[in-house]
Amino acid sequence: MNPTVIYIIAGYLALVLIAYLVQEVFIFKPEKLHPDFAFKYDQPFEELFYEVAPGVRLNGLHFIVDKPRGTLLYFHGNSRSIKGWGKFARDFTRYGYDVVMIDYRGFGKSTGKRTEQDLLKDAQFVYDTLRASQPEHCILVYGRSIGSGFAAKVASDNNPRYLILDAPYYSFARVVKRFLPLLPLRWVLRYHLRTDLWIPKVKCHTYIIHGTKDRLIPIRHSEHLQALNAYDHADQDSWGRT
Repeated sequence: MNPTVIYIIAGYLALVLIAYLVQEVFIFKPEKLHPDFAFKYDQPFEELFYEVAPGVRLNGLHFIVDKPRGTLLYFHGNSRSIKGWGKFARDFTRYGYDVVMIDYRGFGKSTGKRTEQDLLKDAQFVYDTLRASQPEHCILVYGRSIGSGFAAKVASDNNPRYLILDAPYYSFARVVKRFLPLLPLRWVLRYHLRTDLWIPKVKCHTYIIHGTKDRLIPIRHSEHLQALNAYDHADQDSWGRT
């Protein structure tokens, strides 16, 4: 075999191996917080801890309003921690909703090794905890960017009042394919997050928000998801552009 061909094949295989081993560094950008870190906000809140499995503890915040109209479960993006994301709770508390926001494994004070399956189980665990304290029709689920996949999965397996997806992806593999089109993602990618498979199973009203100039997740992802949104497919009010 031609040595040049051998080098090309070897280089490609090395690229595939590197992509498999270091993908977490590119997918997740967590901010670590010391266990004693004290959160400070200009609205009432309490700190939460969820013991989801042996050695796995999720940290969260519960922003509280008087006589809440319901509780919004907030799944944030792939960077920072609830320390920074907490400021966005006001987007919902000002309308009379409590907000529960959690950090994924390895973010903030949360502990545990991440896998797609475990992250989805964690999301369901937190939802179950909320459901134990209030009726499901009082729960709204919100997901932003990478959190939109977790939100869609939770909504597809349960019966919340509302699902809100902010800059969602059709599937995580489709996002990665834009930047690494030559990689065999089916075998290399450890996170697939198939929002396209989950949203048709959602049985509540769904509102999709997406910016027209989003460079990471183009708006066509939301347009394609809306086409699969069986519950709200005919409802034009369930789609928003920003």
